[in-house]
Amino acid sequence: MRVRDPNQAEDLVQETLLAALKARKNFAGQSTVKTWLVGILKHKIIDFFRKNSREKLVDPSDNSDVELNDFFDKNKQWLPNAVPNDFPNPTQAIENEEFTTALLSCLEKLPPRTAEAFSLREMEDMSSEEICNILDITPNNFWVMMHRARIALRKCLENSWLNQNK
Repeated sequence: MRVRDPNQAEDLVQETLLAALKARKNFAGQSTVKTWLVGILKHKIIDFFRKNSREKLVDPSDNSDVELNDFFDKNKQWLPNAVPNDFPNPTQAIENEEFTTALLSCLEKLPPRTAEAFSLREMEDMSSEEICNILDITPNNFWVMMHRARIALRKCLENSWLNQNK
């Protein structure tokens, strides 16, 4: 998993190191320190995406929006051409958030490089060539990783998300 903003990535790494320092007594030594830190970082990234999926990214100082008066007539009724046509259905919004949470949880269960390859391809829309260069893998290896990721994610999502939405 990756965060596009380098400053945000640095903040997440700092939060990870602070969390590790606070929880150092809980480190049982069953894995390497690197593995432990990567696990903490994954949780920080998931928390970041969860938080940002709930927040509206609106800049209050942005004055490019039209005035509210442009949407209503003198009787405070919607103008015929001003009625919004794409209000999200609240149920769908909740399901999308639940799906995102389930997907991120399932991604966490994949091997790290497989999860990274899948995230780069499907979430960041990178080309297979770019991903192969970043991960230093062959195209065949990449496509095998993608195939395995999709199968594992399908099974995980069927168990964790689809079954609870029936």
